[in-house]
Amino acid sequence: MPNWIRKSLVVFVSILTFGLVSPSPSTFLNNNSDNDKKPIDEREMSFARESIEEAILTDSKGISREEFISDMLKRAEEQSYLKFGSKIKPVIEDEFRLVVLPNMEKAISEVTSIFPEEELSYLNVTELPSSGTSERIFHISRQNEDIIRFHVRRDRPPQEGYYFNFHYHTYHDQFQTHYTLGEIYWDKNTPPKWMS
Repeated sequence: MPNWIRKSLVVFVSILTFGLVSPSPSTFLNNNSDNDKKPIDEREMSFARESIEEAILTDSKGISREEFISDMLKRAEEQSYLKFGSKIKPVIEDEFRLVVLPNMEKAISEVTSIFPEEELSYLNVTELPSSGTSERIFHISRQNEDIIRFHVRRDRPPQEGYYFNFHYHTYHDQFQTHYTLGEIYWDKNTPPKWMS
């Protein structure tokens, strides 16, 4: 395979996967086998060229704000259910969808509204919520700097039982203020640990 096609494929794979998947080292080796010496079909070259151009155009457009919000909301729901675990999720799932998730969508939309659409693709979600009794559900960050942090705290007002207090913090005030997303009542009994 000619060197320029090999390099083009490396660029193509890198663009399509946003650099998360790198080609194998054998891609860069110069193998002068008999397969490389056969003539390249013009259709193959045209297809490779068009694919690379399409990938570059798609990448340069980025994603729309609506697609970004939708993707973040889907990830927020996934991370939340992962945090709840198999014991808490069935009990609060419906109320979480009705009360908390729409407020998460508003918070994500408001906080990320200062970023131009072409920069939204640089924002990402932390992969693993914290377990035990800690608060973190997920964070949205840009270049390893948190933009917004979504947490859930266990509250126990006297003689009322346990509540899950969903809230978020933003970088605007160095994550000091609690912005409430909603509360969900658990029970008078102590809830199980997160992710159990």
